Amino acid sequence: MRGKRKILWGTMTLLLVLALSTMTVFAADGAEEYVPDMYATFWSLIPPVVAIVLALITKEVYSSLFIGILIGGVFYSGFQFERTITHVFQDGIVGVLSDSYNVGILVFLVILGIMVCMMNKAGGSAAFGRWASEHIKSRIGAQLATILLGVLIFIDDYFNCLTVGSVMRPVTDKHNVSRAKLSYLIDATAAPVCIIAPISSWAAAVTGFVEGEDGFSIFIRAIPYNYYALLTITMMIALVLLKVDYGPMKLHEDNAKKGDIYTTPDRPYAGMEEEVDESKGRVIDLVFPILVLIVCCVIGMIYTGGFFSGTGVVEAFSNSDASVGLMFGSFFAFVITTVFYAIRKVLSFSETMTCVPEGFKAMVPAILILTFAWTLKAMTDSLGAAEYVAGVVETAAGGFLHLLPAIIFVVGCLLAFATGTSWGTFGILIPIVVAVFQGTNETMMIISISACMAGAVCGDHCSPISDTTIMSSAGAQCNHVNHVTTQLPYAVTCAVVSFVAYIIAGFVQNPFICLPIGIIMMVGTLAVIKKINA
Repeated sequence: MRGKRKILWGTMTLLLVLALSTMTVFAADGAEEYVPDMYATFWSLIPPVVAIVLALITKEVYSSLFIGILIGGVFYSGFQFERTITHVFQDGIVGVLSDSYNVGILVFLVILGIMVCMMNKAGGSAAFGRWASEHIKSRIGAQLATILLGVLIFIDDYFNCLTVGSVMRPVTDKHNVSRAKLSYLIDATAAPVCIIAPISSWAAAVTGFVEGEDGFSIFIRAIPYNYYALLTITMMIALVLLKVDYGPMKLHEDNAKKGDIYTTPDRPYAGMEEEVDESKGRVIDLVFPILVLIVCCVIGMIYTGGFFSGTGVVEAFSNSDASVGLMFGSFFAFVITTVFYAIRKVLSFSETMTCVPEGFKAMVPAILILTFAWTLKAMTDSLGAAEYVAGVVETAAGGFLHLLPAIIFVVGCLLAFATGTSWGTFGILIPIVVAVFQGTNETMMIISISACMAGAVCGDHCSPISDTTIMSSAGAQCNHVNHVTTQLPYAVTCAVVSFVAYIIAGFVQNPFICLPIGIIMMVGTLAVIKKINA
């Protein structure tokens, strides 16, 4: 512990010295657009790398993210104190909190927190737990049910994380499944499922980046080549059925079997379910709000895509604004649920209103981490990280044509891991791939686009600063660093198998050959790991 504190204080001292060493006041005349000296260089990737490494070493997420943000500000300003401070706070924190898309996601988060609190207080979660304990008899059944629900809720990854967590947490707790394992199952059925679902906010994002082509058709044809997503689903099922656990997850699962589902001393949201009258709740008190939430959010998303103005369903999803749609949907679901509980007389209006600050308070850790993660991304954007990576990919595209899908997969992983955003990674890499292969080799273009998507999802899955990773921790009510450290070995295992599959695909270019080979390699790898552990 003392060593970790030394690392943290040493880093902060170094930053302070750097900032104060050239305390220069600059003229903000705005005559020319400011471009930092480190723009589009390797240094643009240093801030997120430092934040991630510090978070994994010190287990302190907030301070690690803020140190990464400060380093980004220092690099951007050229070590000028005033410009560093204004960039970090004005362009960074205030900037991301002024973005309408981000605010919509935060509103959605808060309303979800309120609804989860309402379901707990009404006794719906406890009733569902009792029902599930009668129908789901084993740890394997609880985990498979979590995977199934995660696959079914494919509309949006944010929605997936919080809904699956709130529904399945009582079930997995009953069967002594660790919170870390629940977080992994939620995270692995969020982005990996959304990226292969034609009707989802992710499909809409990808098709928007494929210019000059039929984006939706290419998305459909790329699904069999999306190895990371498909192999992640294969891996989850195999892990559960083969009873394989390794790395830090094994310790968490071994402790959970003995009754400790947390392992580490902290207990996130431990007091949320106090003062619950379990006798008054019924299963309908959880199922109805969840169904209403799903229906309202789907309607909200297609509304923003112009469905009620005559646009088709698929096109409405393609044009939808997930932030606005989820915000509208969750609000109307909250209103309907409030009326439903009042009619059922399980929750009075005054009790519902007490859930508002409690639900908000429960989401504060997730909101704080999200805000810092968005700010860190703003720092890397201002340093030109995207342009640097785009240049690297374009350089590699010339000499390694058959290996390009595997190279793009790795670059996508690293970029999404460092920036914590998969959609931003799509936006950088997909246009490059289309430009390289358009009109020459359509099959390789589709394989490479799927490699972009798979790499982005993989990096997003691994990254501690990814919003999906943060929301998976919140949905499972698990310590964020615990979730990251236990999930990382699983995600890396799947990434390695996917990388080999993309090498094969670059030469074979046939999904009916490559995908079965990838599935066999994935299951075989887990069988070997199980044998080694035994």
